[in-house]
This record gives sequence, structure tokens and C-alpha cells, in this order.
Amino acid sequence: MATARFKELYSKEIVPALQKKYGYKSVMQIPKVSKIVLNKGIGAAVADKKLVDIGVDELTQITGQKAVATKSKKAISNFKLREDLPIGAKVTLRGDRMYEFMDRLTTIALPRVRDFKGVNDKGFDGRGNYTLGVKEQIIFPEISIDKIQKISGMDITFEEGLELLKLFGFPFANQKK
Repeated sequence: MATARFKELYSKEIVPALQKKYGYKSVMQIPKVSKIVLNKGIGAAVADKKLVDIGVDELTQITGQKAVATKSKKAISNFKLREDLPIGAKVTLRGDRMYEFMDRLTTIALPRVRDFKGVNDKGFDGRGNYTLGVKEQIIFPEISIDKIQKISGMDITFEEGLELLKLFGFPFANQKK
């Protein structure tokens, strides 16, 4: 099996660049991508249980890894939501699949977004994790537009820092060349 292009980029170019810029003494100090989590909340799943299965299938097609249904933790009567009711789908990517997904996201999927000017660099939490919201699942070439019943979005969370994402060539909107 061939090594993922982004994994090779990380080991051959990004690690030395970060080591030079920040003076890391050990390779273990250098930030790295640990995992990517794709999460899809399906609010209409309260009324129609098949929507969760469709969401799981779409995430499985996009990532190449089996997605799982997420269940509600609390019962909320205003939303007609009961505890342990399936309301979404998620998948966690690590290793080669993670690097391969990141490559496809930055080079194929994001440029397919209409009027794309880059992603917002304000999506970082206090721990360096970056969350990106995608409004339509049809930006991924694995999803056939003819077979979808409803356009829905998803959240993609990267567990790493801004500098590392910039070195991977992530298309931030406010990035100065």
C-alpha cells in the first residue's frame, strides 16, 4: 500500500520546517495530526429513523471507514427527543486514512464549494483543535447528487494547530502569501 501523500509531506517537509522555526530539540515536541472527527447532526431524525442510516452511509462513503450512529444523551420534550434516540452520525479517522482524507478535503472537496474564498481561521478552540463546518455533503465526489434525498452539512474537527494546518496547505481565507 502506498503511503499517503500528506503523511510523506509531514515527515519530509513539515517536521524539519517546524523544527527549524521553533527550535524543537526532540521530534516528540513537534505538533502532529492525531485524529480527524466528522460529525453529522440530523435533527429531522426524530421523525424519520431512516435519515440516520442515510447519514451513516454518506459518512462511510466519504471517509472509506464505517461511521456510527450517535444517540441523544438527554430527553428534551420541546424537541420531541427521548434519551438514546439516534440523532446523528460520526466517524473518527486516524493514521493513513486521516492523511488521505485531509488531502482529498483540501485539494478536491473545498475547491468545489461555490464562491470559495478560503476557510475561516477563527474556528480554533483554546486547545488548538480546529472545527470546520461544511454546508453541503455534495462537495465530496463520493456522493452522487442524483442519489441524495436531502442536502445536509457536517462538522469536521482537526486536532492540531494553525501553523501545522498552514504548512499542510490548508486554504485559510486570511492567509497572506
